[in-house]
Amino acid sequence: MDIDPVLLARIQFAFTVSFHIIFPAFTIGLSAYVAVLLAMWMRTKNPKYHRLARFWTKIFAVSFAMGVVSGIVLTYQFGTNWSRFSEFSGNVIGPLIGYEVLTAFYLEATFLGILLFGWNRFPDWLLTLASFLVAIGTATSAFWILSANSWMQTPAGHEIRDGIAYPVDWMQVIFNPSFSLRLVHMLIAAYLTTAAVVLAVGARYLLQGRFREESRTMLRMAVGMIAIVAPLQLLVGDSHGLNTLRHQPAKVAAIEAHWDADKGSDLVLFGIPDEKARTNHFEIAIPGLAGLILTHEWNGRFPGLTEFPPDEWPPVANVFFAFRIMVGIGLLLIAIGLWGAWLWWRGRLFDNRLFLRVAYYVWPLGFIAILAGWFVTEQGRQPWLVYGHLRTVDGLSPVPASSVAGTLALFVLIYGVIFTVGVYYMNRLINRGLAPVADVPSQGVPNRPLSAAEEATREALGKTSDIPGYSAGETRS
Repeated sequence: MDIDPVLLARIQFAFTVSFHIIFPAFTIGLSAYVAVLLAMWMRTKNPKYHRLARFWTKIFAVSFAMGVVSGIVLTYQFGTNWSRFSEFSGNVIGPLIGYEVLTAFYLEATFLGILLFGWNRFPDWLLTLASFLVAIGTATSAFWILSANSWMQTPAGHEIRDGIAYPVDWMQVIFNPSFSLRLVHMLIAAYLTTAAVVLAVGARYLLQGRFREESRTMLRMAVGMIAIVAPLQLLVGDSHGLNTLRHQPAKVAAIEAHWDADKGSDLVLFGIPDEKARTNHFEIAIPGLAGLILTHEWNGRFPGLTEFPPDEWPPVANVFFAFRIMVGIGLLLIAIGLWGAWLWWRGRLFDNRLFLRVAYYVWPLGFIAILAGWFVTEQGRQPWLVYGHLRTVDGLSPVPASSVAGTLALFVLIYGVIFTVGVYYMNRLINRGLAPVADVPSQGVPNRPLSAAEEATREALGKTSDIPGYSAGETRS
């Protein structure tokens, strides 16, 4: 049986990038959360913020490491499986990825070392500054990666000579027509993903009766973030949809499973798209609503798939269902955020066990939504690698299908081990919980030896946790 090497190469890249993206997305949001916690600790000197920051930094470190390991092979695939794509777009994509390494990765890696090993060793302001620089680094990484990917979606600022793209205006290349909205959309998705994880962990501890004060802080911060940012994501997504309709109308037609504009612009809530029959089976639709959403006009019309050559159609069913998964999760997060905000206003956020049980299970929603969104973005661009310029089939390396299949099987095995170990270790950190109170400086003062009076107090109490700013087990020198 002949195996299509293009399909195998696409599956391999889709597998590795899908595995990889969930970790950078999580670290973007988590680094910002740690920075906020340390800033609040600096302002209030409340040790709970220090404990939370130190706890989440450990989880950030594991996620960051998994993101680095899983992302290394992506760049190699440009040369092994997609050398013709690299030849065509390397003058544009190469520098953008290089800028990501120079301006973002080095910044993250350098100051992450201070954040990991500087607790009680460096001044408070330096730890806090390091956390903010790490957060800036992760966001900067998203900037360059989204710029490169957006150029593939809406290429601009280049010219093509002898079948190769050359940049002529870097500002247009970087700030291409879809970049700004896609960057904001991705950053908000990262923050929502982190907020969902923080909410779930806080609910888990409250249900277990552990770390009550810190759990309440996690719930308040997570609910506040979701209640504000999730509705904002809906508005950004609407603007992103209008931008996509302007530049990639076939993708929008596939998202809506919209076949013929002359038959109306109904919003299809559910259906099973059939490309051969050019119709949707078991369709449930709201008449005219898709046209209203996409054109902001009551009788608005937008192109159907039949207006494009069939060989330029994306895989309709994949894009159609992935988009509905993403939007469905977004609406669910809005509902959870508003529910939590209402309970908070009523003073029942921490004792409503139904909400806590629901919150306990929300942690994977952000990750699933991000993956679904990327499937819409990347599969909706097909059959193009660089939209309107280079088809996917023309970007493949001349490698046998057997080689791609072998490396794909190897990646599945290795990534499966990495993912299992990483998730197991992060869950172990969560099970272990926060550091003891005695290990946290309550006044932002590094640990030092106890005085004679304090040592006598320790002997009387049998512990040091009642003496602010000192670690258990330390003795007077």
